[in-house]
Amino acid sequence: MHLSKLSINRRLINTRKFRLRLFAIALIICTTLGFLLPLLASQPSNYSIHSQQSFNQPQYYPLTQTVNPKLYQPVGSWVGRLILPKTQEIKGTNLNSDWVWFEVQYAPPSAKNLIGKTVRLQWKNQPELKSYVKAVTRDVNFTPATFKSQKQGILHPQRLNNRFQVKPLQSLAAARTQDDVIVTLDNAEVAETNNLSYLQIDREPVLATGRFYALVDIIKQNNNQDNNQKFFKVRHFNSESNKFDGDEETIYIPQQVVDTRGIAPSTTNKLAESTATKGWYIYGAKNKEGIFTVQALAPHSLFELEPDAIITETKTAQNYLKKYWQINPSDKGTLTKTLIDSTPAKSEYPVSQWQEGDKAIILNVFGGIGGEKAEPLGVPKTITGHFAFGVAEIIRSPFTKKLEFDIKYHQVYAHNTDGIISATHSWANYMGNLQRGWLFTRPVVDILVKFAPVTQDYKFDNITISPLTEFEHQLKIMMARYRVGDGTGSATVTPATSCIQDSSQALYAAIKIIKQKIKLNPKIQTGLQTHPNHPQTLRFQQLASLSSALEKQLLPLGIIRSDWESSINSLAGISDTKETFRDSSIWAALTSWRTMMPRQAQDELATLFWKQKAKLWFLQTYQVGGWNREIAPLAATPILGQIKLPFTNVPILSILLNRILASAFIPTLHDWLIAALAIAIYTTIALPFGFSTGFLQFQIWAATPSDYLMFALRCLITPAITEELIFRVLFIPHPTEVINWQDWSLWAALSLFIFIIYHPLNAKTLYKNGYPTFFQPIFLTLAALLGITCTITYALTGSLWIIICIHWLVVVLWLTYFGGMEKLEANNLQVKN
Repeated sequence: MHLSKLSINRRLINTRKFRLRLFAIALIICTTLGFLLPLLASQPSNYSIHSQQSFNQPQYYPLTQTVNPKLYQPVGSWVGRLILPKTQEIKGTNLNSDWVWFEVQYAPPSAKNLIGKTVRLQWKNQPELKSYVKAVTRDVNFTPATFKSQKQGILHPQRLNNRFQVKPLQSLAAARTQDDVIVTLDNAEVAETNNLSYLQIDREPVLATGRFYALVDIIKQNNNQDNNQKFFKVRHFNSESNKFDGDEETIYIPQQVVDTRGIAPSTTNKLAESTATKGWYIYGAKNKEGIFTVQALAPHSLFELEPDAIITETKTAQNYLKKYWQINPSDKGTLTKTLIDSTPAKSEYPVSQWQEGDKAIILNVFGGIGGEKAEPLGVPKTITGHFAFGVAEIIRSPFTKKLEFDIKYHQVYAHNTDGIISATHSWANYMGNLQRGWLFTRPVVDILVKFAPVTQDYKFDNITISPLTEFEHQLKIMMARYRVGDGTGSATVTPATSCIQDSSQALYAAIKIIKQKIKLNPKIQTGLQTHPNHPQTLRFQQLASLSSALEKQLLPLGIIRSDWESSINSLAGISDTKETFRDSSIWAALTSWRTMMPRQAQDELATLFWKQKAKLWFLQTYQVGGWNREIAPLAATPILGQIKLPFTNVPILSILLNRILASAFIPTLHDWLIAALAIAIYTTIALPFGFSTGFLQFQIWAATPSDYLMFALRCLITPAITEELIFRVLFIPHPTEVINWQDWSLWAALSLFIFIIYHPLNAKTLYKNGYPTFFQPIFLTLAALLGITCTITYALTGSLWIIICIHWLVVVLWLTYFGGMEKLEANNLQVKN
């Protein structure tokens, strides 16, 4: 009986232990899953969230529809949707050809029978187009990093994974997970083979929004409607009266939903009350109910050639170039237009210099989102923003018959959560798109640079050199590489590889390739030498000057990045290798540090063009459109640009860091010649003066070679490096900075004064061996002369290394050969000048 009870107790104990163990295991499993499931779960992209809305889907808009041609115009000669061919369809054709399906949504009158049909879209049979396709064709195989990025909500070309020989049209069609890429085609031609029509193009398709657009005044939002149906009453522009007194119409402007940022990408709230513009361009198409549905908005006033201010004075222009990104709270919801032109004699003249057909390079940068729903900072105390080049052309509006800007962006854009594609975008698609445009949520500055040496072609007999065309070609190559991540499926942002770094690489490649074309063609060189005073030759000389300045800007250390050089050699046919690579190392970033931050690149490129006498037009928008009280515009900044001097708007750390980096480049032969001249002038003055006063006397320091070496190294660190870094580099604005000579002279004089009085103060405090020598007037005079020599040399060269060498050489020679060691009683010296 006792044994039976004992056995039962043991079984109960074992059962309890088993249950406890089971519970513990279950607890561990649940806890582990609790941690792992969020990590394993994929975060939705903003694109996937907005694609669920019916009005953001292509099928929401019937293929065949008509609009009143007096009120609406097509957004392009051809408008359509790109459709990625299936792998089997591509295998059944020439594998070297690049083609996609094109759903025709609008066509010219001569081809209107194609509207609603799906035709093949391919390149024309031209050698340069074949070379372009070959240069950017890649096998696409996603890496583990790409899959990880997908789970974080970043959109990658999933449909291209494991495809071979992906070409640029295919990567454009497959950039998103659905076939919803809408484009316009310029100069497309219809051809037929076996009774099947297809389109041939010689230019990259331009990403667009909508099929038609109109110019309207938004009068009011209609009443008695539910929150999801935003109908507005608008009045069309009347080209006869030149006023907004045309036909009235009710249109639909959808309200986008809130996405992962906690805000909607656009809002219709108080849209009709916006005072930023008189009139809006509306882009879209009719829905199934026949109501025009807006897919993009553009403020009409922004594109008119009517600046709010014209700056002609040099000093005013310099001040504006330093402050144009300053944003006040009252700027939210507004836009401004400013023209800088130093050539005219009267205020009306600058605008008249911009004629129909003229082109300008665009420097585009957007800022940050602040306020209650502020976005997190990727870099501490820095609003990085984004940079892109673009091209603006002056066209005549089909509505107002006046001149206005037609803007296209060449977006070298990393893969992202919004579905923004690395490609050429119309302004309406990149800025005004209600689903992903930045007009409504970010401050944006476009600087339009008109500079004839870049935007006009050069013709030498039957040879044409087009800097702008070559630049756009290089950007086109870079955009195509970004779409497939050079075969990895992922284009990411690092300090060395980013929108601004790789856009700058395209600019550098264009410069080098144009130089090479000219160098290898004797006809061009003969033409330039034969006609030295011809307007084209003078314009070409300006281009050469700009190219030299740009090279210094893009390669601030004087070192060519290996990935840039590899890319250029491959494209130019110099290298045997067909593959290019991207160097993401810190060293690569430092060798092109001036183009690391979008804001700094925009500032310095604008300043560089202005110094070359280019005309600059600033178009600035500050969260224009509907009103969202939860956000505020934040200016893009250089690195650490949000750290400012108290009670000022001066980003002190950013300025000092830039001055150090700007002065650290490798000096050229020209810089060393200036240094030699400076030393010669200093010697010519200092030696006779020093010997005549008895301060200098020829006396060699008795020491071993190793003592000499150690002594020279100590002098290099201090005073040479230390004092030049403090009193010249940090104190005096670098020659590349925007500053007038009067202000620069004041900083130089202040630096020189502090440099002189520093020596006696140092002798009384940290370096007492300097007393009383550092108090003698002759010593202070020679120190002042050295300070003046280094200051002038720094102004001419901008090099820290040059002035360090001058300072070091003077100090070492004085101490070891001209009695300095004896004066300082240096048996056990720690030399500080």
